[in-house]
Amino acid sequence: MAEPSRTVAVLGPTNTGKTHYAIERMLGHRTGVIGLPLRLLAREVYDRIVGIRGPSVVALVTGEERIVPPRAKYWVCTVEAMPEGMGVDFAAIDEIQLCADPERGHVFTDRLLRMRGLHETLFLGSDTMRGAIAELVPGVQFVRRERLSQLSYAGSKKISRLQARSAIVGFSVENVYAIAELIRRQKGGAAVVMGALSPRTRNAQVELYQNGDVDYLVATDAIGMGLNLDINHVAFSALSKFDGRRMRPLAPNELAQIAGRAGRGMSHGSFGVTGEAGPLPDEVVESICNHRFTPLRKLTWRNSDLRFGTLDTLITSLEVAPTDDRLVRAREADDLGALKTLVQSAEVAARASDPASVRLLWDVCRIPDFRGISHAEHASLLEVIFGYLHQRGSVPDDWMARQVKRIDRTDGDIDTLSKRLAYIRTWTYVAQRSGWVGDNSHWRERTRAVEDRLSDALHERLTQRFVDRRTSILLRRLKQKEALLAEVNDKGEVTVEGEFVGRLEGFRFRQDKDASGQEAKMLKTAGLQALAPHFHLRADRFYNAPDTEIDFTEQGGLMWGDQAVGKLAASDDPLKPRVVVFVDDEAGPDVAQKVERRLQHFIDRKVAALFEPLMNLKNDEALTGLARGFAFRMVEALGVLPRAEVADEVKSLDQDARGALRKHGLRFGQFTIFMPLLLKPAPTRLRLVLWSLANGMDEFPEAPPPGLVTVPNTAGTPAVHHTISGYRAAGARAIRIDMLERLADMLRAEDSRGGFEAKADMLSITGMTLEQFADLMQGLGYNAVKGERQKVKPADAVVPGAEAAETPAADTPIMDVAQEAAPGAVIDAPQEPAAADIVPQVDAVEDDGVAPVAEAPIDPAGTPEETPVVPEVAAEEVPTGTAPDAAVNAPETEVFYTFTWGRKRENPRSQNPRREGGGRNAKPKSADGGGGRGQQGKPRGKGGPKGKPRRDDGTKTYQARPEKKDRIDPDNPFAAALMGLKDKT
Repeated sequence: MAEPSRTVAVLGPTNTGKTHYAIERMLGHRTGVIGLPLRLLAREVYDRIVGIRGPSVVALVTGEERIVPPRAKYWVCTVEAMPEGMGVDFAAIDEIQLCADPERGHVFTDRLLRMRGLHETLFLGSDTMRGAIAELVPGVQFVRRERLSQLSYAGSKKISRLQARSAIVGFSVENVYAIAELIRRQKGGAAVVMGALSPRTRNAQVELYQNGDVDYLVATDAIGMGLNLDINHVAFSALSKFDGRRMRPLAPNELAQIAGRAGRGMSHGSFGVTGEAGPLPDEVVESICNHRFTPLRKLTWRNSDLRFGTLDTLITSLEVAPTDDRLVRAREADDLGALKTLVQSAEVAARASDPASVRLLWDVCRIPDFRGISHAEHASLLEVIFGYLHQRGSVPDDWMARQVKRIDRTDGDIDTLSKRLAYIRTWTYVAQRSGWVGDNSHWRERTRAVEDRLSDALHERLTQRFVDRRTSILLRRLKQKEALLAEVNDKGEVTVEGEFVGRLEGFRFRQDKDASGQEAKMLKTAGLQALAPHFHLRADRFYNAPDTEIDFTEQGGLMWGDQAVGKLAASDDPLKPRVVVFVDDEAGPDVAQKVERRLQHFIDRKVAALFEPLMNLKNDEALTGLARGFAFRMVEALGVLPRAEVADEVKSLDQDARGALRKHGLRFGQFTIFMPLLLKPAPTRLRLVLWSLANGMDEFPEAPPPGLVTVPNTAGTPAVHHTISGYRAAGARAIRIDMLERLADMLRAEDSRGGFEAKADMLSITGMTLEQFADLMQGLGYNAVKGERQKVKPADAVVPGAEAAETPAADTPIMDVAQEAAPGAVIDAPQEPAAADIVPQVDAVEDDGVAPVAEAPIDPAGTPEETPVVPEVAAEEVPTGTAPDAAVNAPETEVFYTFTWGRKRENPRSQNPRREGGGRNAKPKSADGGGGRGQQGKPRGKGGPKGKPRRDDGTKTYQARPEKKDRIDPDNPFAAALMGLKDKT
């Protein structure tokens, strides 16, 4: 006699082992079927049973997946895909409390009322279903299962403070992605689980979490449906969700379903809130912890006894109201909405004219809207599919192939791949329906292969975006408190446990710039911990490195190759700067001291080598008195001292003192007192650094490029910058002081009172054009008067038929034949120019044997030479036989400058160079006021011989008696010295 069928409701909170119990009961029967709420959970249960009984007897049936071996005994299905009328010995429905779900509840209610096993039926779910099951299922038995572990409330915590092995729950894709991105930056990464993921992608993500690659899981409420994971804490980032029609708060039993994922087996778990979610009310917390909730009184129901006579009859049967007060009619589902849309199409209505066509249309309408684009687009797709099925009996292979081919691409980001996965699910569903395609097995394999490829690509993108393997690996190794293995390549790239963490720059570790927040801290901790032995090895190699591998920068930095290892700092002695090393504290004091000693040795030797003449001057014990004091001034000035600043001291030095100083290479120039050897590029570069340190400058002036005689005098540059660079500002440019002294030697031979013109040698050593030289001279205190005169051409040769070769006339100025050098031309010189670029005011210098220099530079006179203008000639004036367009020969002119010493004037107004003839825009006086032009504006040339006086009207005057040769000109710069000699005689 057969045993009567047994119906049992196994109720209780999560983590009671209900699903495990159902699997054991099913395998105790010859055949069985179990319905699960999610495709993901169905796949998990399927894999578990296959592991026990093998794949030959286990079938998997979901909307998009169908694996049915010939000898299948145990069927694992989603609730919607459970086959009816199979007559299996065992039947089970998991998560039976979903009978109250507004969208899918009618399916679960139907299984509750109609699905039975021949020998045993189990309903698994929450205690809230006890009353409803007792009233609707006659003879049901109840089994209460207690939770295996305790569940406690942990309150609110920031995401950055959540403990490891936590799950953060969001209720939208955007929220899940944002949280996962935040955790990646702060914790090394998170796995992502959503109901829309394919089982393959979901399993790959879960594996990341389960094997410890990441310690955090970000998921939707899909994890509340039976997924068994090692979760210690569940944190809600929100307490409301969109249910398809509106935002609504989650009920306590829904929160408990999700929170119950915390704790597995005998391990206790906790739950709480994070992010923008507010604290849970006390009564809700108590309900979740004690598993006590309001019982479900109403279950969602839809008529399952459908009538397919006509379309109207079908719709009417679907909208039948329940007769039981404990049941409520389900709201309009997607399939019913699609049906109502399609019946409005005349073509669909014409095709669905018999019961078979109506049933076919209803089957088509039950294709889920996986794409979720819009109701109208989904209905349009269903109409096309129905048209093919009704007209041809199946979907054409070529059309199906085009739809699948458009989706079979693995490029794109997470959102793109997710959409393609949703699209392929539609065609996977179509391929699973028997008779809808020509070759079901082919299309099932084809769509499954596409879904697998998309799933793998999506898993890769999710991992790439939300999992930092480097951080997760290093965090895990740090927790294990094991010694980390670090490697440093020849480029300074540091890898720890095979993961790039940053670079070693000298003796400082720079973690990867892409890291931020908690990740950056972790990388620094891991990197420095692993680099400890490398710092000592690197310090030993640096200590034994030759000086050629070490150098200083123009801003005082100290470099080992291309790596900064320290900087110079000021000390009491400008010639002995201190060293500040760049060494991480984690490297230890021994490394820092070794680096500091090596750098101090380097800079001391560098100063001693480049400033050897100055050091010899400083250490010369034979110097006494004024000579020793002057030597101190030179050392203090680092070997370059403007003469105007020490004019009195220079006058006080006797010839013996000067001779003792000259033995050390000291040169007493007209403008500067300097040591020529210290003007070379290397000493100049070091002098700028030492001077900047001694004066506490934040930004050091840069040394001019080597070899330039003049450099631009940029506005705003202090005069001392030029001086310390070995230059003197004069006009628009600054000239190198050794070249300036050579120029001064030439100027001593000129008549600075009567006026003189520039010689070719003067232009050559300065490398300037005539206009630039005039500006320079004004900067040195001279007046420069610009004039024009007729250029003297050579006389025609006597040889007939040939043009005479042009040679300079005897009275032609030297500028006419001199080769003018470009500004900034390189002249052989020992030193490297300075970086300063400004015209400073030049103090007057008075010294025996030295030409006077004006207190302030006088602006350059004159304007750039203009192109001679050919006068216009009337047509009737053109000589006969000359082409009308030919230019009429006109006198060719040339520009010249007359330089005179710019003496001080008592009238303050006369001190403005622009008010007197020496200004930049000054013009030669006309014949009325004296100058170089007559009344007609024509150039006068040089006039008479040198020294011949002119009257105020500009004409020459002569006298029969020659000038006295022994009379001393009071304006002569050597007047004082000459008067002293005359008195002695």
